[in-house]
Amino acid sequence: MTDDDLLHPDYLPLVLLVDDEVRSQDAMRRTLDEDFRILCASSADEARALLERHEAAVILCDQRMPGLTGVAFLREVRERWPETVRIVISGYTDSEDIIAGINEAGIYQYILKPWVPDHLLQTVRQAVEARTLQRGVHRLELDLRAGTTALRARRGDRLAQARAAFGFDRIERAPGSPLDGVCEMAARVARYDLSVLVLGESGTGKELLGRAIHYGSPRAEGPFVLENCAAIPDTLLESELFGHKRGAFTGAFEDHIGLFQRAHGGTVFLDEIGETSPAFQVKLLRVLQEGELRPVGSPRPIPVDVRVIAATHRNLEDEVRAGRFREDLYYRLTGITLNMPPLRERVGDIPPLARRLLREVGAELGRPGVVWADDAMGVLMGYPWPGNIRELRNEIARAIALSDGERIEARAFSTRVLHGQAGRHAAAQGQDGVATLPQTGTLQERLDAIEAVVLREVMLRQRWNKTRAAAELGLSRVGLRAKLQRFGLEDPK
Repeated sequence: MTDDDLLHPDYLPLVLLVDDEVRSQDAMRRTLDEDFRILCASSADEARALLERHEAAVILCDQRMPGLTGVAFLREVRERWPETVRIVISGYTDSEDIIAGINEAGIYQYILKPWVPDHLLQTVRQAVEARTLQRGVHRLELDLRAGTTALRARRGDRLAQARAAFGFDRIERAPGSPLDGVCEMAARVARYDLSVLVLGESGTGKELLGRAIHYGSPRAEGPFVLENCAAIPDTLLESELFGHKRGAFTGAFEDHIGLFQRAHGGTVFLDEIGETSPAFQVKLLRVLQEGELRPVGSPRPIPVDVRVIAATHRNLEDEVRAGRFREDLYYRLTGITLNMPPLRERVGDIPPLARRLLREVGAELGRPGVVWADDAMGVLMGYPWPGNIRELRNEIARAIALSDGERIEARAFSTRVLHGQAGRHAAAQGQDGVATLPQTGTLQERLDAIEAVVLREVMLRQRWNKTRAAAELGLSRVGLRAKLQRFGLEDPK
């Protein structure tokens, strides 16, 4: 595997979990398996065998195992597989042993039990990021030895690959989508070093937009780092973003470089900025105003050069009026404000999104050849998707898992989706109560969406009496039954 593979949009880094307790393995797998490929081992011997055959980006190892301790095994890993990032998990009673072996084993970080899923996921993400950056440094050193011409060529190739993988074209949408205007404005402001605030519901793709802005900017050759401000306790967020010095607080056993320093010359993406406390907002405002930060416990400030892209599902103007968000920080973040529309407001984007997600999820689940049946798309377009793209992806994964053939039919969808089209009807109504035609998609896709809404409305009004509904619609019972089956409409009772 090469570093260029890391830029491939379908690449998932490999994480090796080493723990003799199956329940602990399962808990970590559930936390990490959406973002990473996972392998599990119950002992150091099993882990060695796996490392001989697979290149792991990160290894998470329990401290207490039969035979070797976690630190002792990670010491061996450092010698034989030095590029694998090493993380040890332990209870409080093991902390002295781990501290004594941190330098010798080259442990990136240790996590105390009981661990928090969001913190574990974020730690592994940062470990992969650190590994990628380190490997990039090694390659740059080789390039420098080869000469500046080779350096520019290699750097240009990597940048072109990154822009192809994470550019605005990678934000899936149909022609004429409401996202076109958002992406056009984002592409314009990407060229200028302005702060950007991205608003939108959870799961609408705010992070994808932020990444596209970074790779469309003059900072594209610099790092892109992200942090979910809601996933880390407020007491740890300052240390995570700005760093800390050894001994600054209990548990600070060594200097920690914060994300702002790692992103020097690049972009920091702060997700869910609206969840931060007023105390933290003061410290963030100072960094943005002065262009320098002070790690926790450090007597001297450090200059940093970063662009900040913030995102939130909250209405920050309301939060400012309510006194929960600082007005001066709000205006500092809103150089440009972009709004990501929810999926229910861009129904025409569902077909291309669903086709792409079917390919991606099908490949991840070992079913690369699956396709949509004729009745599936109408059902997908008839559901309001309150969880947006994230919910759509999960529903597609469920449908693939429950389908045996190559065609994914509507009956494989959850009851929530099959019976949730009344929500789409409400979302599609204008002020006069009349359903409106979707503004994007092919003619057949638009007609299917409207037909599904009309059928659902009549069936609800007729209390799912097929005889009366068929008479109202001018259909035979057989014809009505065929249409209900095509769109996956069933009596919720």
